[in-house]
Amino acid sequence: MKPRRADASMVDRVPFVETAFRECVRELGVRFANVKLRGASETLRDDGLLTCGAALAIYRSQLESRHLDFSARKLKKTGRSFYTIGSAGHEGNAAVAAALRPTDPAFLHYRSGAFFLERARQANKNDAALDVLLGLVASADEPIAGGRHKVIGSAELAIPPQTSTIASHLPKAVGMAFGLGRTKRLGLSTSAPSDAIVVCSFGDASLNHSTAMGALNAASWAAFQEQPMPILFVCEDNGLGISVATPAGWVRSAMKRRPGLHYVAASGLDLARTYDAAVDAAEYVRRERRPAFLHLGMVRLLGHAGSDAETGYRTLDEIEQTEALDPLLCGAELLISLGAATATEILASYDATEARIEALAELALGRPRLTTAAQVMAPLAPRDDEAIRREADRCAEPEARAKFWAGKLPEAQRPGPLQSHINAALGDLLCKHPELFVFGEDVAKKGGVYGVTRELSRLAGRGRVFDTLLDEQTILGLALGFGQLGLLPVPEIQYLAYLHNAEDQLRGEAASLQFFSNGQFKNPMVVRIAGYAYQKGFGGHFHNDNSVAVLRDIPGLVLASPARGDDAAAMLRTCVAAAKICGSVCVFLEPIALYGERDLYDKGDGLATATYEPTGPHVAIGEPRLHGDGGDLLMVSFANGVAMSLRVARQLERDHGLRARVLDLRWLAPLPARELVLQANEVGRVLIVDETRRSGGVSEALFTALVEGGFEGPMRRVASLDTFIPLGDAANLVLVQEADILKAALALCGCRRPL
Repeated sequence: MKPRRADASMVDRVPFVETAFRECVRELGVRFANVKLRGASETLRDDGLLTCGAALAIYRSQLESRHLDFSARKLKKTGRSFYTIGSAGHEGNAAVAAALRPTDPAFLHYRSGAFFLERARQANKNDAALDVLLGLVASADEPIAGGRHKVIGSAELAIPPQTSTIASHLPKAVGMAFGLGRTKRLGLSTSAPSDAIVVCSFGDASLNHSTAMGALNAASWAAFQEQPMPILFVCEDNGLGISVATPAGWVRSAMKRRPGLHYVAASGLDLARTYDAAVDAAEYVRRERRPAFLHLGMVRLLGHAGSDAETGYRTLDEIEQTEALDPLLCGAELLISLGAATATEILASYDATEARIEALAELALGRPRLTTAAQVMAPLAPRDDEAIRREADRCAEPEARAKFWAGKLPEAQRPGPLQSHINAALGDLLCKHPELFVFGEDVAKKGGVYGVTRELSRLAGRGRVFDTLLDEQTILGLALGFGQLGLLPVPEIQYLAYLHNAEDQLRGEAASLQFFSNGQFKNPMVVRIAGYAYQKGFGGHFHNDNSVAVLRDIPGLVLASPARGDDAAAMLRTCVAAAKICGSVCVFLEPIALYGERDLYDKGDGLATATYEPTGPHVAIGEPRLHGDGGDLLMVSFANGVAMSLRVARQLERDHGLRARVLDLRWLAPLPARELVLQANEVGRVLIVDETRRSGGVSEALFTALVEGGFEGPMRRVASLDTFIPLGDAANLVLVQEADILKAALALCGCRRPL
């Protein structure tokens, strides 16, 4: 049926879509006036699975979703709401929700409003529409994000909130599905039922995103090797990415014959066929523990958002042809023609839903909003330092450790360098936490490129220390999914330069989850990264990257950077404890050049080694380490810069009579600003040794901390140049050298000591 033509200048299509619905349903009532009504328990179609009663329930969720979209736009016109991207045209996803269990974790597309409402109905959650409205008006009472963003999410409905409009949530959905399979084999319990399947929905335009392609590839890769991967991908294909059309047939051609992926398609405009297809796909995934791809044809009504004037890129004919395919009209025709409901009942339900949503909107408008910065930031990265200390100090039972290490306890071995301490600490943590997993490229059989994870796969088992495919987005996605299952993931990114391929998985997904769920969801993880330079010219810029700005810019992220083995073990225990207790997202940045370094000053002195301690002194997050007590100069550094500064400090005292102390920051986020200012005021002169770049490095923040902390003494910095690091000896031309440090130190102290 074709609704009447509207004025081409009409930007707001809500009144027209509303009018068209009422007129068309009345026409349907006349056309099917003699159809015999059927019972609620009868199937809607003889060849289908959906009963009339279930179809009506799903349809009511669809009506509710539509009126929430209308309400968002009405409120926005009067400046009382802040979000108008809706689900109009995508209401078919309510049938997908009906085909799943309410306990199946769901990572949802931002047009999956009807799915959310239908799942709430299944779980007898009666206030879901009010929850949506509270999000639209940014009320602090909104139960998932607390007014921080309008998201689709609910802890009680197993729907983690998503804020991305692209496909960045797919890797963590794959990670959770993989985690379900892995933990079931190991007999570990998780936050989801062992027979659950993971569902993630996204649009056809998002399918082209590299993140989506990586996630789909990872799922197929696992299935190809007969590894459990219980995930249902739902592509809601409306043929548009804002204004850019998706080529007809592209999604089907790209996905139908993908190895290891079961493909199911249906029209999302047909409520019954969508339900049948979703049941087919979900049952396949649940039974086979293999991935499936549900391709649903949708339409997009009312434009991309309230501010989107579709007439700028679509003709009125195209808009009207789309509106004629309104899934609510299609659903009404299905229900009326097959005797599940009358036109009068459909219109009555439509009107009653409209009135209820309007009343709830007024209620939502009276609820409080966030009024202070402290309120906004409260769930960002809460930390209980005392609880972290207690957890970090707790060691595995002696008998368990002896069994794990096969009698060769690491503390009984000779003093070792950085890599041996990290290895021992990881082993002890694997022994202590059965829910802890170590994974990444080459970490298992090979034991890591530099041997840091050597033997851990044999000691803990390949189920807990395992190799991944070579894709950083997938590695971090696995960590995200594992973390949301209540596990403790410790993924490895092989080199710092490789992180930049996937850093949004930390920024946009991991670190934001507590913030946008008001602390109800967490992504605990400790990401180990081999980084920095000073590898005697090896590898060029891919293996010598000194850029940490993107990590320090992520709100709430903990960035640890040890310079010594004994510190590394203690700091790693702290990071894992913070992840377990507080859900912290931690990055453990390890200086490659120091992995095997045994000497500090002279060849054979062994001063860069230490005996491993399984508990050792606790190192709190943000707590630096002070070397020496010299009163002439404070040298501030981290990672490779600490050893360089210590050597220069010895040279200053030996050759110039100047006594310096060295402050090892150890933590680059949060920076130990208070201790820095305290030491600076005590000494009076500060030299910052920063192996990262002059622009966007660490030294800029340290200077700011000193100034804002009231330090008025002289200060200088030496930092690496703003360039990529070249191959060979040319690297030394752009990286900080000890001669640079010495020159700056002498210049800074020249006012007191003759040179």
